[in-house]
Amino acid sequence: MQYSRKHHDNQPVDERIKHYNEFLKVLPEAELRQQGARCMDCGVPFCHTGCPLGNIIPDFNDLVYRDQWRDALDRLHATNNFPEFTGRVCPAPCEAACVLGINEDPVAIKEIEMSIADRGFAEGWTVPEPPLTRSGKRVAVVGSGPAGLAAAQQLTRAGHQVTVFERADRPGGLLMYGIPDFKLEKSRVWRRIQQLEDEGVEFRCNANVGVDVPVAELRSDYDALLLTGGATQPRDFPIPGRDLRGVHFAMEFLPQQNKRNQGDTIPDDLSIMATGKDVIIIGGGDTGSDCTGTSNRHGAKSVTQFELLAQPPDLGHFPRRDERPVQSPWPYWTMMLRTSSSHEEGCGRHWSILTKEFRGDDQGRVKSLVTVTIEWYTDETGRQTFREVEGTSQEWPCQLVLLAMGFLGPERRGAIEELGIELDARGNVKCDANFMTSVEGVFAAGDMRRGQSLVVWAIHEGREAARAVDKYLMGVTHLPSAQAGEFAWR
Repeated sequence: MQYSRKHHDNQPVDERIKHYNEFLKVLPEAELRQQGARCMDCGVPFCHTGCPLGNIIPDFNDLVYRDQWRDALDRLHATNNFPEFTGRVCPAPCEAACVLGINEDPVAIKEIEMSIADRGFAEGWTVPEPPLTRSGKRVAVVGSGPAGLAAAQQLTRAGHQVTVFERADRPGGLLMYGIPDFKLEKSRVWRRIQQLEDEGVEFRCNANVGVDVPVAELRSDYDALLLTGGATQPRDFPIPGRDLRGVHFAMEFLPQQNKRNQGDTIPDDLSIMATGKDVIIIGGGDTGSDCTGTSNRHGAKSVTQFELLAQPPDLGHFPRRDERPVQSPWPYWTMMLRTSSSHEEGCGRHWSILTKEFRGDDQGRVKSLVTVTIEWYTDETGRQTFREVEGTSQEWPCQLVLLAMGFLGPERRGAIEELGIELDARGNVKCDANFMTSVEGVFAAGDMRRGQSLVVWAIHEGREAARAVDKYLMGVTHLPSAQAGEFAWR
């Protein structure tokens, strides 16, 4: 009733596109406390249901308001291993579910979460928490993305000896090589890696399990395996001209810049740069947005992003209950037009557009692509589908095409094939209610189990899977669960 919603400012566009660092201008402490005061401490806090981790949001909002930051950090870490990650890259479904959002702008939960986490490191409150005793059990975690890191930390704190196997040259998974530095600086990831190492976790990089590390070796050396390799099989686009040079998956393009930022040299014959080029990004999600921001920092001539789906309604940042589409009412995540900071830096955006063909020059390099406009309709079975609109064919100049159309699940080659693990109808690893795969003693979590999703869901999966592994090994677990709001130790 007294304070309006505020959140961080960004560095001006003409300044931030000259570097790859984060560009947030965080609110001063006094204003953050005011934002905490906006929380109504609801009798039924729907923000809990919006957050996959079940973060105890009203509590840490109130503690910030009361200037009890250390207690706020403890409350936040009780449910979230890495709040500085989610405070930066999570789309904040908790804010979409905020009760205040029924008739006002919701509480700036994400801003408060990030500030608590950052202050924890600045004040030296966030430190390693090694276990007092060891169980004598060994667990291999395959994959070091957010699910793998969260599981590894929970399991080592439960007393188990944990080894994380990562096929890349650095740990962190998509945190290290999928998310650009301007959204998440890698020093923040390294800081958590160091914390896990100090707690006793061992990291083995350049170790591709099922390819150059035999699965049988892990099965004999460890008491349990947890697969957290992510959904890394990209959706391809097999249309004429797909084999032209200059047509790449987004995850061929984005990791290269993250490597450059850490001092690596990319060979000229492998380097993918947008400098001076007309760039077209096919796919309108977060990965496409990341390609936009990176291309603008390369100095692209133009950046254009295509989306197959129809343009969602432009409702503004925080629609109130009576403004939301009927298919996504409060407190659900709202289907609406969202403009990222990368889009603000310069990007032509087009919806309901289908690419039909890539065209190349006489050197085998892409020079343009051809599209048609489509219209969506409901067929006789009630299914949403589309048809092409006659007379809408258009040719677009481009010298770099980036495919950012999502992912089809985990890669089968390697551990999945070698173990003979059963997959579900969507191509993800099939697990029982305890995260165990069809192979005894082998568990799975994160995008590998649930499909392409959010970092916050990956952390949730890693924590829940760690609890299941701990119970499998010891017969009982004292690790907390977010299921049904269960935060008590049991």
